[in-house]
Amino acid sequence: MRLSTKGQYAVRAMVSLACHQSDSPVTLSYISDEEDISLSYLEQLFSKLRRANIVRSVKGPGGGYVLARPSKDITVREVIEMVEENLNPVSCLDNDSNGCERADRCPTQRVWKGLSSKIKEFLNSISIDELSREAKGIGEGTVPVLPQFENGKRSRGL
Repeated sequence: MRLSTKGQYAVRAMVSLACHQSDSPVTLSYISDEEDISLSYLEQLFSKLRRANIVRSVKGPGGGYVLARPSKDITVREVIEMVEENLNPVSCLDNDSNGCERADRCPTQRVWKGLSSKIKEFLNSISIDELSREAKGIGEGTVPVLPQFENGKRSRGL
């Protein structure tokens, strides 16, 4: 199972935005150059993120994009879900699949539902703020701040 470039690039762009947004908007061309992501691709992603109220566009000279709310309140899961079709590991869990005709006799459905739940739980546990602080720390040579996971449980210690 692979996340598409939509989700990967959207998260990278959001981290870049969070890192470089101080009091002024950040242009997509700046993010495009910094992250080596096509400007037209970023425009498509940010259109979806804007509709989801994750980012806000600022018009005029000095315009660009800003976060619509604090980065600590925006999760990786939320960003990915706004640009991806779904996060399910198998198509029979998708809403548009009309359910699985074998659901009542499928011995593996529990596995796929559990995996889907763990993926969403993990992505929901990481904020754009945590990733932006880590990104800034990498540039400064400091220890990452992301939480560690042991035995499926989040631990704050590094």
